[in-house]
Amino acid sequence: MSEQLLDSVKSKYGAVAESTLSNDHAGVKAVAEAFGYSAEELTSIPAGANMGLSCGNPTATAHLRAGEVVVDLGSGGGLDVFLASKMVGPEGRAIGIDMTTAMIERSRENAHQGGYTNVEFYQSTIDRIPLPDASVDCVISNCVVNLAPDKPAVFREIARVLKPGGRVALSDIALKHELPEAVAQSVAAYVGCIAGAILIDDYRAGLLAAGFQHVEIVDSGADLNAYSKVENQAGCCSPSMDTATGLTVLSESCCSTDSPTSLHQDLTALLSEYDVNIAAASVKVYAVKPVKSAQPACCGPTCCAPTAAL
Repeated sequence: MSEQLLDSVKSKYGAVAESTLSNDHAGVKAVAEAFGYSAEELTSIPAGANMGLSCGNPTATAHLRAGEVVVDLGSGGGLDVFLASKMVGPEGRAIGIDMTTAMIERSRENAHQGGYTNVEFYQSTIDRIPLPDASVDCVISNCVVNLAPDKPAVFREIARVLKPGGRVALSDIALKHELPEAVAQSVAAYVGCIAGAILIDDYRAGLLAAGFQHVEIVDSGADLNAYSKVENQAGCCSPSMDTATGLTVLSESCCSTDSPTSLHQDLTALLSEYDVNIAAASVKVYAVKPVKSAQPACCGPTCCAPTAAL
């Protein structure tokens, strides 16, 4: 990822964090419900934790248990961290990692307002998780791995911080086949979580290469056009069309880092031109870090059998 593209991602997500988007907006709530959150879940957490950025509900497939440590990569306003914190209970910990200062500030404020005592938030990119080796029971993420420029590094970091037997439960966007070149090269499509996605087969291969077992990637069947439900609720930018390329673009003055640019308006404009469901899918990803056996290597079909008590 070029520095310019990285700055664009940070700027746009920072602008969402600084906006008034919340679960109190009907469109924002509709996006979350379209991707698998129940109305009860959404009303159980601070309204500002949901900004309509999800593509699934990883806490629904993570099988979290009391006392566990769970890490959310790209935690945004804290939506999944707060849901996870209830599942792991006061003896457990829910940790959020996000690269944008504004998101970290918003999530910490949400935690303070909600009175959460078992949550933590750290600012970092997800290919350098600021946690010790083998310290985490479960890693979750929601529509963020697709934004990482070095996905193999992310998978290796996840494997590093997980305990043996730890698990991965991700909601993400992956590709069923290659995107049209115009979409693949669009900055708006990248920031909108489409152009940075990789093929489902490559996603699986990346997890296997990082040492994971029992890798499952399932198309959730969710409609990616749900993002267009968030209309005119944040930002100042009105997209225009580049007639030479057919791409949706935003003016330089509106999209400078000094302006509150709108990620959702970019997504709405993009979805009005392309049916991204044809090539991309909201997927549920699950994998397990293997447990190393303490037994010696077996020399035959019976040598590893337990010894009978004398």
